[in-house]
Amino acid sequence: MEMNAFHPFRSEKTKMQYSAFEEQMEKSWPIQSEERMVETSQGKTFMRIGGPENGPTLILLPGGGANSIIWHANIKALSEVYRTYALDNIYDYGRSIYTQKLETGQDLASWLDELSDSLHLGEDIRIIGYSYGGWVVSQFALYHPERLKKVVLVAPAATVLPLPNEYIVQMLKTMIPLRYYKKKIMYWVWKDLAEMGEWGQNLVEERIDYYQLALKSFKFKQLVNPTVLTDKEFGEIYIPVLFLVGENETAYNAQDAIARIKDVNPAIETELIRNTGHDLMFTHTDMVNSILLDFMRD
Repeated sequence: MEMNAFHPFRSEKTKMQYSAFEEQMEKSWPIQSEERMVETSQGKTFMRIGGPENGPTLILLPGGGANSIIWHANIKALSEVYRTYALDNIYDYGRSIYTQKLETGQDLASWLDELSDSLHLGEDIRIIGYSYGGWVVSQFALYHPERLKKVVLVAPAATVLPLPNEYIVQMLKTMIPLRYYKKKIMYWVWKDLAEMGEWGQNLVEERIDYYQLALKSFKFKQLVNPTVLTDKEFGEIYIPVLFLVGENETAYNAQDAIARIKDVNPAIETELIRNTGHDLMFTHTDMVNSILLDFMRD
């Protein structure tokens, strides 16, 4: 792995371009946060820390190809109660700096375990993961359940059901450095948000611009492929878990996913939000925030 002053970016120029774009994105972050870099053996993890200093711990994991700012619609409500740690995934786009290759879900779980040690978070952690981040959180729950108080999987990638072939093909096309392919998948995956008028379309367009710039800015790396948990793995989860999904989810059939969860582990709570899909955090923000806060409350 080539390490230099601009790693994990392709060049000093692309690092500056990405930083300038993220600076504009930060204007949507509605709370005062401490920005911190934390060392682990996997590299440096960037995070935005907010909320009451003595509040219960809540870690937030972004979706694939996203950074911590993806939580901008939810962070204010969550930080009124919890000490929030919104992370940039160590092995994805964002300001975290990886120093080794991560290849398995256990590698990512080890990263979160070590990060929790570095932050002295103990064994009373609440954690929420969105999309790819939901799958990462599921791995943390499998390998280090003793650290976790409550877990929320928001439209997790794979995890419950395999990704449809159509979804995989569309995702692979986004690696082509043309904005057209990113626009096509974002208007499909965030269809309900795009149909909410100019406000929703602006959010979708900003996300397309972000993906396009990040693809050009960062060195190529293969994310750890999200997997589907086995019946045995689901059955062994004993900590409180909430599976939250929109009925128009594109990564799998939402009703089928809920049915499987109820079959393999009825203790896992499930919530289906109508008239939305993978964009549920933005189309139904107040409802999602209320569900999250109700579930995480002691």
